[in-house]
Amino acid sequence: MPQRGYKDLNTMGKQSPRRIGALLFQDFELLDVFGPLEMFTLLQERGEIEIIMVAQQPGPVTSVCGPACIATVDFGNCPALDVLLVPGGQGTRQQVSNPTLLSFLRHLYPDLEFLASICTGAGLLAAAGLLNGKRATSNKQSFAWVVSQGSHVTWIPEARWVEDGNIITAGGIAAGMDMALRLVERLAGADMANLTAQATEYDWHRDPGWDPFARQAGLV
Repeated sequence: MPQRGYKDLNTMGKQSPRRIGALLFQDFELLDVFGPLEMFTLLQERGEIEIIMVAQQPGPVTSVCGPACIATVDFGNCPALDVLLVPGGQGTRQQVSNPTLLSFLRHLYPDLEFLASICTGAGLLAAAGLLNGKRATSNKQSFAWVVSQGSHVTWIPEARWVEDGNIITAGGIAAGMDMALRLVERLAGADMANLTAQATEYDWHRDPGWDPFARQAGLV
């Protein structure tokens, strides 16, 4: 059988829709969630993916900017997912000490096709031990804090996003949209990724090494 994350991705539409989950927690960053999710809209319209909002408890979850999002499933009732998006935001500072959330990430990961973090969401993956022995990046302004969550991680300060197997970590906030288009490319091919970028009128930074913000933050 094909290994998870490396199956023939040209069979989209010939199988059940992939489920993409977005993790919510108090004070998550809005764009970390909705920027990447926007890049999956065309695939959703084609019936090739289903998006699920998941949190420790169902119901409204308030973002750091104020607006709330509705979590439709909780950790205990979360169906099998193919992709999980883990956002950042000020709330990550509390969630790295939340054993229930970290346990949920550890439980879910073995069956995921891809695990992706945006911004300081990498700190949650590191705190859960999922980045041990792997390469990863995160928000450059909060890089030191994220690095402190995982001493067994090879942290890459200058990167728009980093791929290590089926784990993808993106830099700060807007980098999540570049990373999401790369995920679309891996899931459905370059043509679909390019079409999505055109449809959203988004200037996709295709080079994962493009990162002017690392130098601005004094990391390189």
